[in-house]
Amino acid sequence: MRILLVEDQKMASEYIAKGLTENNFVVDVAQNGVDGLHYLLTNDYNLAILDVMLPGIDGWKIIEMARQAGKQTPIMFLTARDDVEDRVRGLELGAEDYLIKPFSFSELLARARVILRRQNPQHAPSADENILQVADLTLDFIKHRVTRSGVRIELTQKEFLLLRLLMRRSGEVLSRTVLAEQVWDMNFDPETNVIDVAIRRLRSKIDDGFDDKLLHTLRGAGYVLELRSS
Repeated sequence: MRILLVEDQKMASEYIAKGLTENNFVVDVAQNGVDGLHYLLTNDYNLAILDVMLPGIDGWKIIEMARQAGKQTPIMFLTARDDVEDRVRGLELGAEDYLIKPFSFSELLARARVILRRQNPQHAPSADENILQVADLTLDFIKHRVTRSGVRIELTQKEFLLLRLLMRRSGEVLSRTVLAEQVWDMNFDPETNVIDVAIRRLRSKIDDGFDDKLLHTLRGAGYVLELRSS
């Protein structure tokens, strides 16, 4: 699946592109409206994510010109312009969605996948992607349910997203920076202890009371979720 990202803020574009790439999308990035329009008109994308306020040509003009040229690429606006009038304008111009900054990457990813599923039903997530399992720990994304040895475990939204990421990449050591980028929003300060606190709470819920411990800390490196042989 190929996505066009048109975002003039370098840090934001790098953050979004990295997250999308890590979730198996091919991403082209343009940092001004002229390049963004050129990419959109000359390539085939499954989705375009556009800022509104861009150098050269704004997002409104990009979607207008793309539609006039016959390009029906699904478009999501990603912008700090949060007036109702702006949101209505974006949708009336033919955008599929309109996400306000600041945002969490997990929400952007979820909205993008909804759009892609509507456009390409054959690419809807399989049962294997919706249900993750490591040892006797199971996460059901659709039902938003986590169990271990059949025992229901109640998690907050952030804990659920954190566990899902750890389970999807089971056996891989994930740094605090990666966890921050994937689970918390783009304004998160990785120097705080928020991640450490969240990990401790998650560990107490999924490991306490069970003989086999699944969530491990590698000092100076990060965290890994896996079943280790004793």
